[in-house]
Amino acid sequence: MGVFHDIHVGRLLEHITTTNWWWVALAIVFDILSYLCQGWRWQLLLRPISNLSVLRTTQAIYAGLFANEVLPMRFGELVRAYLVSRWISARFVTIIPSMAVERLFDGVWLGVAIGLTAMFVPLPKDLLEAGDILGIIVLIATGLFVYVIFRKQKAPAEQAAEPSNGWKPLQMVRSFIEHLASGLRAIGTSRFVYLALSLSLVFLVLQALAFWLILWGYGLRLSFWIGFVVLLIVHLGTAIPNAPANLGTYQFFCVVGLTLFGVDKTLATGFSVVVFVLFTVPLWVIGFVALSRSGMTLAEIRDEINRVRRQ
Repeated sequence: MGVFHDIHVGRLLEHITTTNWWWVALAIVFDILSYLCQGWRWQLLLRPISNLSVLRTTQAIYAGLFANEVLPMRFGELVRAYLVSRWISARFVTIIPSMAVERLFDGVWLGVAIGLTAMFVPLPKDLLEAGDILGIIVLIATGLFVYVIFRKQKAPAEQAAEPSNGWKPLQMVRSFIEHLASGLRAIGTSRFVYLALSLSLVFLVLQALAFWLILWGYGLRLSFWIGFVVLLIVHLGTAIPNAPANLGTYQFFCVVGLTLFGVDKTLATGFSVVVFVLFTVPLWVIGFVALSRSGMTLAEIRDEINRVRRQ
């Protein structure tokens, strides 16, 4: 693996063994709190269709994260959507709008974070360009979201008068878009949407604090803003679905981010391994428990999702 090329194994192990575990323990607490925050946000976005508890939505999120750790291509997103649809006895497609709004809110705050961070830390050109692209995508997505919310709806009589015949795949796409638009409209007009947007910021801050605390525990006394930039680089670098758990990709972008700020490659590589393990092991444990208590296995969920897709 390229990230481990030309490093000093002795120095790497020395830094790993001198990690301050008090900082690490606090970081893990913040990381778990971030997912509880995400669960609360998702619970608010699901309010138009159900009043599911925060513990349930957090359980689904952890089950999905566990699936992402063991399966490729972000299959965990489908897992958590299916579990929630099963718990509230709703159609699978009705859960998708809440998850789409989650991604939109995350994109909004990531774009804002990149802009604010640029005021305190000189950012790499590639990150600024990625931020510009992200900003354009978020603006377009926000515009579509606002359009869907305020678009004039057809009267029931007009909808009933529309012809239902046509090419079946086209009808399926049209039905999906209508369900998506209806769900987005319900979320956008909900009184909980602004609280959910605020929680998206809290979620990002908690994750940044967790990452920064492990930096300090590892002995890298970098500023919070530099730690935040490195986390942004890791987030952007692992945004495209790849290997299970982002193994290798996570380490690569973590090392890239740290070396941009003058951190020795051996030190950066050791940290990339430590932070990956420390965030992944609790996720595995909690995610495994969350999935096992759902009453279904990954194989059963995958079969059910495939059945729903064929309908």
